[in-house]
Amino acid sequence: MAFFTGKGDEGNSKLFDTAKGVRVTKASPVFECLGQLDELNSLVGWCKTECSEDLVVGNKKIKILLRDVQDHLFTIQAEVAGAEKTVPLSNVEALGVLITSIERSLPEVKSFLIAGGTELSARLDIARAVSRRTERRLVTLHESGERPVSASSRAYANRLSSLFYALTRFVNHQAGIREEPPAYRA
Repeated sequence: MAFFTGKGDEGNSKLFDTAKGVRVTKASPVFECLGQLDELNSLVGWCKTECSEDLVVGNKKIKILLRDVQDHLFTIQAEVAGAEKTVPLSNVEALGVLITSIERSLPEVKSFLIAGGTELSARLDIARAVSRRTERRLVTLHESGERPVSASSRAYANRLSSLFYALTRFVNHQAGIREEPPAYRA
């Protein structure tokens, strides 16, 4: 596979489901959404590199959990590009169960929290923020009618920011980092 073909030099590209020879402008919301998914996937990979092998949540290594998230992001990208793929509802439900489990293992939080603590928690916080932006692009694309995105893939995208938030708190808790609310200084 070549690193480049030059076919997109004029500002257009093709998708899985475009007719042969038909190209779509890169200004299309579908490419904005694909780019956001790609950015999030890259950030998840960056988080993954900071995970030690012994960092486990529930019965799963966080490194493996993040790899699973990357696979699901690729599935959503394929769906957005027109492939007949979708994140199964069972994966959305499993993610919800995991998030609830993490939440129950942590002290209750009653305010916003200042980001940071450890290198990994800071990276996860960035992934949380980018996942929210990515979800907004996915929903915008779906609601525009330009590209339908399955309810289960949209639900999975919605769960991701909660997962990253839960993991941020979990990682800080494991490291003994005290969470701090903002002071809202004037």
